[in-house]
Amino acid sequence: MKLKTEIAILVVGFFFVANALAQEWPRFRGLNGTGVSKAKGIPSKFNLSDANWRVALKGEGHSSPILWGDKIFVTGLNSKENLFYLQCLNSKNGSELWQVSRSQSRYRTHRYNLLVSSSPVTDGEHVVVVTSEKEAHYVSAYNLAGEKVWEQKLSTIISNHGGGISPIIYDGKVVLAGDEDNQSFLAAMNVKTGKVIWKVNRINAKAAFSTPCEFTDPSGTKGLIFNSMGHGITFINPSTGKTHWEQNDVFDKRSVSSSLVAGGLLIGTCGSGGGGNYLVALKPGSATDGGKPSLAYKLRRSIPYVPTSVARGDLLFLWGDAGIVTCVKVQTGDIQWQERVEGRFFGSPVWVEGRLFCVSTTGKVVVVAASEKFKVIEVNDLGEATNATPAIANNRIYFRTLGHLTSFGKN
Repeated sequence: MKLKTEIAILVVGFFFVANALAQEWPRFRGLNGTGVSKAKGIPSKFNLSDANWRVALKGEGHSSPILWGDKIFVTGLNSKENLFYLQCLNSKNGSELWQVSRSQSRYRTHRYNLLVSSSPVTDGEHVVVVTSEKEAHYVSAYNLAGEKVWEQKLSTIISNHGGGISPIIYDGKVVLAGDEDNQSFLAAMNVKTGKVIWKVNRINAKAAFSTPCEFTDPSGTKGLIFNSMGHGITFINPSTGKTHWEQNDVFDKRSVSSSLVAGGLLIGTCGSGGGGNYLVALKPGSATDGGKPSLAYKLRRSIPYVPTSVARGDLLFLWGDAGIVTCVKVQTGDIQWQERVEGRFFGSPVWVEGRLFCVSTTGKVVVVAASEKFKVIEVNDLGEATNATPAIANNRIYFRTLGHLTSFGKN
């Protein structure tokens, strides 16, 4: 009887932990970077007067917010004082719980970029941010009370596009992809101490801004997927940094969109400001039996350069920088529809309750049906420019514009 009771408690406990985790948005594009939320009741139509709250931030930025419980974390730069800010806000009312700052030196960035473009990450005990300077990335960890725990300097040469790589936390490690024009690397640090567990050098090619994701290959081996021009699509052992397998000839341009797993395939894009963008879908290799990865298909027409795609069921949705939205069958790449919406887009779409939400650079939130038939549901105006991706948690959606954070949904 005692054993049955203990098992029941464990099952119930696991259910509540899993359910709570499903509500979090702990990194760029949420759990494992999928951009998919299980939230309910997010409105399609709204304006600023409908907001739960809208607050001015300490600084401007293109980074996306993340959430854990009732805490929302967002970064920004006060350009007058050259200060980088990490703010923790109450997700229910927008009030500031705490803020920390550090000096931020200026360096050259792309005209569409800002000095603050990297999104934070949290494991529920730490919140980790990356600040970049001309010759290094600085990885800093704080506890959820805003106390600094550690900081690690990782030397490199930041490209002329500027910073923007976002960290992830996996199995007690902070993992960062430092694929720059020069001194490229991958690194993993102990999330509690900041000690570098491993650091591997990478091929120097055009800087990548792709955030990695978790993946289990056909052999059952768990690891991390990275996209870059120099290495293509790579499956990494997160304990050592060594490569399990790699398809290094799939990208001939810069990879900006983040790694995505869809229907057992690995999805990535490459491109340039001058065009030539394309998407590849890769059949994964096998870490234990030597199976090699192989190309499933390649798409070239109106493919995103910056935004990361969203997959749901057997459909893959591509949201292009110039406003071309495409729906394809994830297994075959067959195009179901390809239509234009108004605007230019650097933020990525997110999926909730059968809809895609994506924000244009002028702050227009375009809501499209995530189905085999194209339908624009609504266009809403946030009233301020943005390149950020929305965050969704606890049945609310959060939009970061250049200098504000706004909440809509159930409150």
